Amino acid sequence: MAERSTAAVDVADNSGEQPLTAKADQATADGVATNPERDTDSDEAQASDDTEGPGRKASPPELHSGHKLARRYRLEECVTRLDGFSSWRAVDEKLRRAVGVHILPADHARSRAVLAAARSSALLGDPRFVQVLDAVEQNDLVYVVHEWLPDATELSTLLASGPLEPHDAYQMVSQVAAAMAAAHREGLAHLRLNPNAVLRTSTGQWRIRGLAVNAALRGVGTDTPQRTDTEAIGALLYAALTQRWPYENDAYGLSGLPKDIGLIAPDQVRAGVHRGLSELAMRALVNDGATASRHEAPCTTPEELVRAVGEMPRIRPPEPAFTAPPEYQRTTYQQGTYGRQAPHPGATQPIAPPPPPLQTRTGKALKWAVSALLIAALGLGSWQLADALMDRDTSDDTHKSRTTDGDKNATKPKPVPIAIQGGQEFVAKGDAQHPGDVPKTYDNDTSSYWRTRAFNEGPTIAPYKPGVGIVYDLGSARKVDTATLALRYDGDHTTVELYAADSLTPASLDSMTRVGSATTTGNTVTVKVAKPDKTRYVLVWLTAVPYSGYDSTLFSSEGYKQAIGEVKFTG
Repeated sequence: MAERSTAAVDVADNSGEQPLTAKADQATADGVATNPERDTDSDEAQASDDTEGPGRKASPPELHSGHKLARRYRLEECVTRLDGFSSWRAVDEKLRRAVGVHILPADHARSRAVLAAARSSALLGDPRFVQVLDAVEQNDLVYVVHEWLPDATELSTLLASGPLEPHDAYQMVSQVAAAMAAAHREGLAHLRLNPNAVLRTSTGQWRIRGLAVNAALRGVGTDTPQRTDTEAIGALLYAALTQRWPYENDAYGLSGLPKDIGLIAPDQVRAGVHRGLSELAMRALVNDGATASRHEAPCTTPEELVRAVGEMPRIRPPEPAFTAPPEYQRTTYQQGTYGRQAPHPGATQPIAPPPPPLQTRTGKALKWAVSALLIAALGLGSWQLADALMDRDTSDDTHKSRTTDGDKNATKPKPVPIAIQGGQEFVAKGDAQHPGDVPKTYDNDTSSYWRTRAFNEGPTIAPYKPGVGIVYDLGSARKVDTATLALRYDGDHTTVELYAADSLTPASLDSMTRVGSATTTGNTVTVKVAKPDKTRYVLVWLTAVPYSGYDSTLFSSEGYKQAIGEVKFTG
């Protein structure tokens, strides 16, 4: 049984002076301290006695480990039980994978709102959010099933060992802000965005859990959802830079700011904080003009925050630390001791003095004779070596000429295939395409496809989107020469561009470098890199697709679209 004490961020004041306040509660829940995928705010794991709300009258369902929902989801461990609902780690026995489940009684005052929020979140389908997999009312219970990410780590856990590096903090705020901007464009808000709701996966991608659902479970609402989420992102960045919570109360394992000093900039809290990120955090946290002293406009929506991030100079990852090789240990062998030990430790064998030089007339004559013989031998050897080299040059020129005439490609190195280690859809605008089908583009099966949605006009995808595509992880920095795509549809043309990216989830298209492009009228397109350079992440970007009609095999409607069967990289 683990116990943590943190603080929640709730909307308490609409006066504009302090939009967010910190409220400290005790958290007690099984597995809360160590499980990175629990979907709970540990600061509310034990509700206070004076909490008011319609959901307080409902009693939690009597469930236990081993209980099955819909004959499919087997409950394993309860991670939260409060305010009439509970959250569990479970196993989907049909698909044999771990999932998370929120459960509350069907007559709970918030059950309708939770179902509606879960279904709206599931329709978004953005891979930057932890996905809702199922939302069902059955047997007097309402339960919401969501992804379980065993390889993900909460931001609160990451900050326990210290603040983030500037590049990591930059990636976090850019990815979280872009994801929330996309959610708000679809009318969805989070309202419970805190260090327990933001996760970093093993590939470096930042993901958000509990979109709309966490707020519905706790009955949280506000008239200014965009401002609330923007301030929450500012608090996340502040904590990432300083390892401090930007309010007076301690929260999420972080110490609050000192009493009675107000909100001060991160670069005044800790030395060495990146100045641009410090100003960005203040622009998101303070929306009442308090940032005017720094000549920066406040950010009141996630969209404005995304633009502010895009205007910043790009922060590159730190250079890997150089580890000097161990100092060479010189070993000396004394004459007479090699192959056997000294008589006792510290003792050495006596060294015999060198023989005296030849000082007689006979010795001098012998030295001159030997010297003359050596000079003659060197001269003869040099002449023979030069003659042999001239013959070899003539033979090599003839062989080279014959090889060049017979096979012009004989001197070119053979392309080396580069294995793809992973992939992720890149969404520059609007909705994702089919993120769950990305692995089908590198499974060595040309009959399985990742496909785009069907567009009413074309072949250029704009103005609907600047393009659609997939970022591939090559495992390590590799020099990429070509990319070959096996496509399902031919037609007027398909335009493909390649970009070198700095992560699996780049902040924007402008943050990447275009390295090649090609257009084809067939089912295969090969894109050559103009100036090959090492990169670990490569974006395959489609900007034009052909008209392909209705495809009954892929259940795809009529319109301009394309599907990718296999992607191969060589270097």
